Amino acid sequence: MKIDYTVQVWREGKQYIAHAMPLDVASSGETPEAARQAMDEAVRLFLSTAAGHGTLEEILEMSISDFCPK
Repeated sequence: MKIDYTVQVWREGKQYIAHAMPLDVASSGETPEAARQAMDEAVRLFLSTAAGHGTLEEILEMSISDFCPK
């Protein structure tokens, strides 16, 4: 399964924060690229955990409806 998502990266102090929208998953790193890589891993783990709990479809539906309201 391939899921496209938007990522915002910004600096807070000496760290860069990466936030995956609309999944609402975030991580950080010392550089923008490190923050993005850490966030990609966090998204993979988040989706894997959701799939393992049987809630992946529900989470994706909620994410889509939050990102693209009717």
